[in-house]
Amino acid sequence: MGLLIGMGQIKSQFAFDDFYGVEWDITVSNPKLTRIGKDELHKSLPVQSRMRRCILTDDGKVNYYLDANNSTLRDNSTAANLDGSHGMVMVELPDTYVRFEADGNKRRCLMSDKALPGFIKWSKDYVSAYEATVERATSKLACVVNKTAAFRGGNNSEIHDFGGKTFLGKPATNISLTDFRKYARNRGSVEWNCNTYHIHRKLWWLYAVEYANFNSQDNFNAQLTSNGYRQGGLSNGVTNLSSTSISCIPCGTTNKLGNKTGIVTYTMPLEYGEIGTTNVPSYRGVENIFGHLWKWTDGCKCMAYADSDKGVSEFYVCDNPANYTSSGITNYELRGYLPRAVGYVKEIILGEYGEIVPLTVGAGSTTYFCDIFYTDTPSSGVYELSPSFGGGVLYGGADAGLACVAINSTESSLYPYMGSRLCFIPEVVQIL
Repeated sequence: MGLLIGMGQIKSQFAFDDFYGVEWDITVSNPKLTRIGKDELHKSLPVQSRMRRCILTDDGKVNYYLDANNSTLRDNSTAANLDGSHGMVMVELPDTYVRFEADGNKRRCLMSDKALPGFIKWSKDYVSAYEATVERATSKLACVVNKTAAFRGGNNSEIHDFGGKTFLGKPATNISLTDFRKYARNRGSVEWNCNTYHIHRKLWWLYAVEYANFNSQDNFNAQLTSNGYRQGGLSNGVTNLSSTSISCIPCGTTNKLGNKTGIVTYTMPLEYGEIGTTNVPSYRGVENIFGHLWKWTDGCKCMAYADSDKGVSEFYVCDNPANYTSSGITNYELRGYLPRAVGYVKEIILGEYGEIVPLTVGAGSTTYFCDIFYTDTPSSGVYELSPSFGGGVLYGGADAGLACVAINSTESSLYPYMGSRLCFIPEVVQIL
């Protein structure tokens, strides 16, 4: 079945009972993928089906799991406390084993819940169920349903506390990546992080294998195909609003979905001046996995050199959160080269670790990867740039989605349309 990128060896023939995955042709513009591996695993989805919301304490212990169908309840049907006093509202991402291959124009992602030779182990970790806010008194990054001033979102302005445009109960914005990292670590260890590239990459492949569709903004369809597969996408998400509606979706809007994938129709308060409703998606408990706010993302960076210098944009990744840094590329690994122009993603770097940033652009909003890439290059010297993923109400619309990425800002930048998530990563990537 081809060559493993970065390894240079022929792939051994794994039993089809052990994995499921997707295959695509880089010359074909259709974002729909071919399912490969054991058919039954595409129906049971042994990795994705183990994703579940929980309450996680600062020492990384699960206080309790939430009800599969209603996150306001515990899994024993008693009332859950989501206000932060019992811990953070997180989604547990199980151990995931993946392998990425290239064979001529064909590319593949293989996935398993079993440790297979030559696969990468992405160990169990946690991502916030909602976009992150901040406990203002302690400067701790948080994921809660709490409408008090102690967890005021947005830019922490109290001017709208008693109106429809309140930031109470909303995610935080106008914070730099540097401070998002700091606020996450204030929970007590380097295992606590803001949104990370490792987590976003993991979620991207979990979605892509489950739906066999790179167009994450495709219409949501709760019905299975005649073969028992997931179909469609996650809807357009919160991308149909104006720039006056930044940080407008309350954390926990999708609680009634529990661990299920779906969309919740949210009616905009009149104070925003918007007309009608917007779709708030949740992918297996991860609310607003794209859209609404751009998500500052740690653990990768771009060194963009002027045309008069190297004339390249180098993409670096650090898989160990303890080694994340605000300056330089010590302990970061070069994973590939990014395009030098803005455009819709046509081909991703992929490589041995499944990189989801673009190798080439030139697609459209409904072809190839369907999402846009923003970048910048200096007129002289080098820019050290940090990414944000997903798109939002500003520069969103058809440009947004799981593969949408902007690598055109320094990590000290502040923007009212950029937030992040909260992550807990107890282990780093392992190659089996």
